[in-house]
Amino acid sequence: MTSAQHPPALEVVEYTDPLCPWSWGAEPVLRLLRTTLADRVRWRRVYCVLFDEDDDPAPDPAAETDWYARYVEDITAHTGAPRAAHLTRVAASSWPCSQVAKAAELQGGTVADRVLRRLRETMFVHGEPADTLALALTAARGVPGLDAERLAADAASSDVRERVRADRAEARRPVPEVLSVPGGSPHPGAAKETEDGGRRYALPTLILRTAEAYRVVPGWRSYDAYAAAVGELCPGLPRTPVTLPAEQALEHHRSLTDPERALLTHGPWPPHGAVRVETGKGPLWLHPEEP
Repeated sequence: MTSAQHPPALEVVEYTDPLCPWSWGAEPVLRLLRTTLADRVRWRRVYCVLFDEDDDPAPDPAAETDWYARYVEDITAHTGAPRAAHLTRVAASSWPCSQVAKAAELQGGTVADRVLRRLRETMFVHGEPADTLALALTAARGVPGLDAERLAADAASSDVRERVRADRAEARRPVPEVLSVPGGSPHPGAAKETEDGGRRYALPTLILRTAEAYRVVPGWRSYDAYAAAVGELCPGLPRTPVTLPAEQALEHHRSLTDPERALLTHGPWPPHGAVRVETGKGPLWLHPEEP
């Protein structure tokens, strides 16, 4: 029987945004979970649209940028993730990068992962958020296996726009379990209020679902919290973290932060040819073929 006839029993739904600082900080643990579970689950990303198109412009953009840069700095103090040495502005919209990330999914999971990573790095490494379609497409340029012309056409299509609109709506229908959650984390993940009086998932939030049951893991959590949810739903799935040799990990992921290399890799570091990029908080390590 083919894998199509036996789809994975477990679906993982990740509520996220390419420009969300907590989602950026959660990348090491979520990358480890994806590597450990591999093709044994169906992983689906839902883009929340953190910065919406109809948000009111800031009366003082420079002051807002300074405030947001401090906000990101505070978050990275908890997560250990890099941050840009200088943030040029607060993102005007998450729509363009969400459309490009959603369009990349049409070219397969590996390409989609790498495009999303590039989009995150525009904000948190380079300080130049991909808040226009041109910037988001530029960020994706050169991703191995990517058809750039197709990405541009798909990202601008009404079909992909509608998919992002559906993601945005889904993210604003949180399950009851996240309306109030216990503390114990600097970002416990209770649902956020929206300007129209509704609620949306805090980012990131993962819902792990089988045909019979689901578990919710909101906010910034440890690997063990995700592994426990996997074990409750599908005891047969692997839970022991799977790490990769340093060179193989960099080949697969294309870029690694220091928290990621500590969590995802084993063996001598850095691999031969790795390019070290300084940020405002620790280095980013790039595969030598990355631009």
